[in-house]
Amino acid sequence: MSVQFSGWEVVDDGASFPGVELQPSQKPQNRGVYTMYHGTSVASARIIITNGFKQSSKGMLGRGVYVSRDIKKASHYPLNSNITDRVVFKLHVRVGRVKRIDKDNHPMQFTWNTHGYDTAWVPPKCGLKAVRSGLEEDCVFDPKRVKVVGIAKAPNTTIQKELQQLLSKTSSRPGSGGDAAADVCSLCKRKTQKGAPHIKQKCWECGQNICVLMSKHFCPAKP
Repeated sequence: MSVQFSGWEVVDDGASFPGVELQPSQKPQNRGVYTMYHGTSVASARIIITNGFKQSSKGMLGRGVYVSRDIKKASHYPLNSNITDRVVFKLHVRVGRVKRIDKDNHPMQFTWNTHGYDTAWVPPKCGLKAVRSGLEEDCVFDPKRVKVVGIAKAPNTTIQKELQQLLSKTSSRPGSGGDAAADVCSLCKRKTQKGAPHIKQKCWECGQNICVLMSKHFCPAKP
């Protein structure tokens, strides 16, 4: 039996734009960019979109921005607040160097950043008493590594629309770090390096235009 195949599919480790969604139990790779979530109040959501994140002064992992790849975790915040005052951001997070914190009284639980790490990662169901839910959690020291890219949850459609419009407005500001269309490859949808175009060519089988950085391409069925 002969098998004919044209095209490819690869697994992206998250080290390129726009990031990937790993399961919460999967270890984040150093220097990767991942989709994560952050829960906050409606009022704080407006401030964060306008001015960016600020470090929490304290927490179970010390100073930083607390996020999670598990949307269920983010949906519980702010703690002890009414569900009608909760917003969940969808984020892209550049994790940098990652330190696993997986037990109580870990020697680096509050000092990981002074040891050269950018993010502390608490795996799911690792037994930390401070994480009663057992859900995955991360703390990113530098707020500039965390970017809001969408509104995952909002109390109602009115607030959802308002926050999305505010996000679109702030993302388009010069120097805001927004992903302008000119800086994104039209084929692979990845951010280009300083606007330099990616190499494009035609598929040797179907003739379709492809980018050499595309993670997946399957030739259309022949007639």
